[in-house]
Amino acid sequence: MKQASCLASGKIGQLMEEKKQVIASFYTEEELLQIGFKSIGNGVKISRKTSIYSPNKISIGSNVRIDDFCILSGNITLGSYIHISANVLLYGSMGIDLEDYTGISSMTTVYSAMDDFSGDYLIGPIHPAELTNVTGGRVILKKYSQIGTHCVVFPKITIGEGAVVGACSLVNRSLDSWGVYYGIPAVLKKYRKKNLLNLI
Repeated sequence: MKQASCLASGKIGQLMEEKKQVIASFYTEEELLQIGFKSIGNGVKISRKTSIYSPNKISIGSNVRIDDFCILSGNITLGSYIHISANVLLYGSMGIDLEDYTGISSMTTVYSAMDDFSGDYLIGPIHPAELTNVTGGRVILKKYSQIGTHCVVFPKITIGEGAVVGACSLVNRSLDSWGVYYGIPAVLKKYRKKNLLNLI
């Protein structure tokens, strides 16, 4: 009777462990390789609740974490040591590049392309291309730059090395290196220290 109880207990423990593996928050390394990314490094954690479109156009370095409810779509290149927080939307039809040691806080949207709202064209991907006027260009986050929560980043913009963008800001032009920017639109408020470079 005692042996049967131990066997049953062992079986329950095994089932619980298998269940934990199935419902883990992040994809396993094996699962990440099966998604079909253009390239992917080591130590990558991507939430199972992330939506990934055209993974063959997405390159990911090492030590990257992408949290719940993010959307990655289009031509996206992520360097290494990057954190993309929950509900970040990256629309990379014309390219989005995040260099090493960058990050984006929750609820921020980055657009590499935009529709024409003048009234001369139709709006949205449901229409034939000749009836729309989509413009844009690559968005680049240089090394050590960060974007705060609830921001919107327009297309064809470079956020300079070490620059940071405060919460609830609209970035509609390129930003110089090591500046602190915020507002609608985001404007330079002061410059950052560079002591973090001694930690790398």
